[in-house]
Amino acid sequence: MERNPISREGWEMKKQEIADLDDKIAEVAEMIKLARAEGDLSENTEYHGQRETQGMLQAKQNLLKSQLANCQIIDKADMPKDIVAFGSQVTVKNLDDGLDEIYEMVGPGEEDYTGDVMKILTSSPLAQGLLGKKIGATVEVEIPNGMLRLEVTAIDVT
Repeated sequence: MERNPISREGWEMKKQEIADLDDKIAEVAEMIKLARAEGDLSENTEYHGQRETQGMLQAKQNLLKSQLANCQIIDKADMPKDIVAFGSQVTVKNLDDGLDEIYEMVGPGEEDYTGDVMKILTSSPLAQGLLGKKIGATVEVEIPNGMLRLEVTAIDVT
């Protein structure tokens, strides 16, 4: 199985999120203990609500741990500078409307679709269409409402 690339910063963010969830799970466990002490559990909504919260927090934590297990830390400085790769900021021209867009190729947990530079997952269809391309290459990517036609106009490694 191929591992997903992730930056050191992205890795550390996910590790911190897991640690934060550990703290929240411990707090919820204490609340469950207090609710259990109130007596009959069959009608104790506080107990059942906290158990549900605990389950959701643990599921989220397990998901994050699974994502990290499938990631490999990549140093962006080691990536090629002349092709679109993990860590690249690629400027593309939409061949249908002539507008320029900038995308940064990132790993799980680092994606951000707001701002001037959209950070997109390397596993996304758009990123998959762009990866490995050089300046001047044209790309057609299938999107829900048709085909997106792009030309790579610049590549920058951040």
